[in-house]
Amino acid sequence: MNDNILNPAPPGSFFDPEALRTVWTQVDADDEDALADLSFNRGVDFAVAGNRVWETDTYVYLPIVVDSKDGEVIQRQELTFALSHDHLVTLQPKIPFEIFDKGIARMRRTPMLAQSPQGVMYALLYAVNESAERVVDFASAALEDMTDEITQATNGYDVRGRDIGVSDMRETMARMNEAEEIVSRIQEAQLELARAARHLLSETSDAPLVLLIETLAADINGVKEHASFEHDKVRYLQQAIMTSLDIKQNQIVKVFTIITAVFLPPTLIATFYGMNFTHMPELAFEHGFLLTTLLTLVAAVIPLWYIKRKGWLR
Repeated sequence: MNDNILNPAPPGSFFDPEALRTVWTQVDADDEDALADLSFNRGVDFAVAGNRVWETDTYVYLPIVVDSKDGEVIQRQELTFALSHDHLVTLQPKIPFEIFDKGIARMRRTPMLAQSPQGVMYALLYAVNESAERVVDFASAALEDMTDEITQATNGYDVRGRDIGVSDMRETMARMNEAEEIVSRIQEAQLELARAARHLLSETSDAPLVLLIETLAADINGVKEHASFEHDKVRYLQQAIMTSLDIKQNQIVKVFTIITAVFLPPTLIATFYGMNFTHMPELAFEHGFLLTTLLTLVAAVIPLWYIKRKGWLR
């Protein structure tokens, strides 16, 4: 059991840690002895359920994935709820599990939640949803921090006026990919969380608690929509950057193409006059050099004039 529930309740509160122990059991996923004890005494078998929703005569097993922010690191952990009409068991990575602290605080503020396994599970799902919201906010803030870099990339120039290439945006693109992965995982996790909330609602008959669960379901969907918005945003920014870089690369290719087109005719003329023919009339002509030079210049100007007329220099 999380040590936080052992703290004395605030004055005026009816929160009872001992009563909470009777309806909620926490078990470490690596504690084989505790798992065996639960299986023997309460008939809880997480191994049979695996990572899927599973129902038995006594329990409904509901696995979810929890994303949480630990400093600048996003952690992804698995939880499984085993809910019966009179008891809740949580299979979790460790005890105490920090994410549940907010749920316990919720039960302290609303002591009636701690009187039933359904109320306890509501408070815990509430805490998991709040954790997901903080992760989405973290990803959103990371995108905001990259605003200047993204603006420079879309403009094509850095603060010094130097052209931005793919190598210049490698780190920014890597961070954007990380943000996209974070919000994508949140979307997936919220689907599992919403499913758990729906099952909890079907197991609850208390009218006030039903209203709380329905509100929680709406909040879960709200976090999912927020994650979807951030996902669309990061995909749009990625596409904008890649489009800008593609345009710049196309401009570079166009420059080299124009240079090739301009210098190809003079090159052909130079190649022709570099051949070792026995007799070339222009060599005996008084103004042969000037004529050849003018011919070479005209051969270069004609494709340049044509390219400019077509607007390919823009």
